[in-house]
Amino acid sequence: MTQTPITKIIAIDDDPTGSQTVHSCLLLTRWDPQTLIEALTDAAPLFFVLSNTRGMSAEDAAAVTREICVNLREALARLAESGQPIQPLVVSRSDSTLRGHYPVETDIIAEELGPFDAHFLVPAFFEGGRITRDGVHYLLVDGEPVPVNETEFARDSVFGFKHAFLPDYVEEKTAGRIRSAEVERFSLADVRGDIGARLAGLTDNACGAVDAEQQSDLDNFARQVLAAVSAGKRFLFRSAASLLTSFAALPPQPIAAEAMSAYVRGGRPGVILVGSHVAKSTRQLEALIEQTNVVPIEIDLDRLTQDEELLFHALIDRLETAQHERHSVVLYTSRGERQFPTKADRLAFGDRVSGFLVRLVQHLPRETGFLISKGGITSNDTLSKGLALRTARVLGQIHPGCSVVRCPADHPRFPDLPVVIFPGNVGGDDALADVFRIINAAD
Repeated sequence: MTQTPITKIIAIDDDPTGSQTVHSCLLLTRWDPQTLIEALTDAAPLFFVLSNTRGMSAEDAAAVTREICVNLREALARLAESGQPIQPLVVSRSDSTLRGHYPVETDIIAEELGPFDAHFLVPAFFEGGRITRDGVHYLLVDGEPVPVNETEFARDSVFGFKHAFLPDYVEEKTAGRIRSAEVERFSLADVRGDIGARLAGLTDNACGAVDAEQQSDLDNFARQVLAAVSAGKRFLFRSAASLLTSFAALPPQPIAAEAMSAYVRGGRPGVILVGSHVAKSTRQLEALIEQTNVVPIEIDLDRLTQDEELLFHALIDRLETAQHERHSVVLYTSRGERQFPTKADRLAFGDRVSGFLVRLVQHLPRETGFLISKGGITSNDTLSKGLALRTARVLGQIHPGCSVVRCPADHPRFPDLPVVIFPGNVGGDDALADVFRIINAAD
């Protein structure tokens, strides 16, 4: 007798911060079929595949996304043959400020896992102050909505854009392949009402743009999407984190945010690693240094290009000394975004910096009590390369938008090390200091 398929939410995450509103699920830094089967049969209703494609060229992002999809198709086929059919609900999880490889990733997913009746842009992320109203995507700044094309994120040297009105953004990013007028708009009135008939009528991978100002908007949207999927519709989503909250419908996290210091190993000091260079991260770094007793250590990127080995050993010596003296340390790269003649040059320099940060993580003092990783690409490299984790389970959120995971008990260098994944563009100016105070409460 054929078993009824179980719906599993699969988030292909272009950096490791998409789990910032959920808990108890797996993060995968590998995507071979067996690892995917492990996640597909896990008890949690969703899991994340950390593709890290936001830190890659478009060509590399396409290749990685295709590899994930091909392996996912094989994993699903194996499970179906063994009598465990899975109905996948695929989310291309990306940035709530519209940076990332769109439509490259959704096109590849549609090629490999389609056909889909529609794909939806749902960039709202309420914990980070991102809302969508009348088709325009906003960032709340001091409580006031600012169209996201008027923020620093729109000037990103790799993913810059001109439009906050999502249909125009789609036309811009698809170079006119999808015209603004062709985008199906789902207004606040729509998502708060009955859209079942509209969802049922979507075909041929139509593009939809979804308004949302609060979690209940996406809760109602998600319920109707899931009903349509159960009736046979096939949808793909390009979203930020808040849609995943609604799809997963998880109960409150089992571990309170203020209790996260209990996971610190031996009550010992830790390390904060700040790779993100956006202005918000810089303000948070400044507040951390001003408000706490953390020891600041700059990673001078000019010295990196001049004498990498000398810089590396000097930093490790300072880390060892601070640990011995029971001081937590913040390691941070030189501030500001550098200018490069080409995108390729910018990405190549980013790769060099990322590789250096990975090496530092690999050689942190063994006694390190906790690690806070600030920045999406930095965090992905920390988990997948620095700590060499194949999978990690999200314990919960220590602060809105900031997940905590833990190294396994048999980790060769850092058993049970708690790691805070802190996105670059999340939280107010005091947020990094607040997270440090929570996890360092035993100090």
